[in-house]
Amino acid sequence: MALQIIPYRPELAAEFRDMNLTWLKQYFYVEPKDRELLNNAEEEIIDKGGAIFFAKYDNCIAGCFSLIPYNNESLELGKMAVKKEFQGKKIGHDLLAFAIQHTREQGKESLVLYSNTILTPAIHLYKKFGFKTIEMENPPPYARSNIKMLLKV
Repeated sequence: MALQIIPYRPELAAEFRDMNLTWLKQYFYVEPKDRELLNNAEEEIIDKGGAIFFAKYDNCIAGCFSLIPYNNESLELGKMAVKKEFQGKKIGHDLLAFAIQHTREQGKESLVLYSNTILTPAIHLYKKFGFKTIEMENPPPYARSNIKMLLKV
C-alpha cells in the first residue's frame, strides 16, 4: 500500500493528540508543554506559522509530526509518532524525509529536534538522516529531553 502524507485538518486534531499521548505515556509522562501543544494544536502550532502532517497508510492515519517555528532560520521537528500497529513499515523514515523537504521548501536553513536517548530507533533514524548532536539549553524545553539535534537542510 502506498503511503500518503497529508496536511492537518481540524477533524484530525484528536488523532494528533492521541498518537502523541500514547508514546509519551509509554516512555515518559505528559508535561504541561505537551498538554498545551496537543490540546490546542491549531492555536499553538498552525496559527503560529507551523504545520502538522499525517501519514495515511492503507486508508488509516498511521503517524504524524509537527514543524514548529524555532527561529528565523529553523523549524523544530516535534510530536512525531507512528502508531504501534504501523511500526516497522518505514513510515517514520518517510515522515522525516517529508519534514526535511518541507523545511527546505519553506526556505529554512535547518531543522532542530529534542529527544531522549532511550528512544534508540528514533535517534538512529535521526543520525541516518544526518542530524548531529548540539549543545542543549539549560533547562531544556522538555524535562525528558537529554539530547538536542540539528540538521542543516
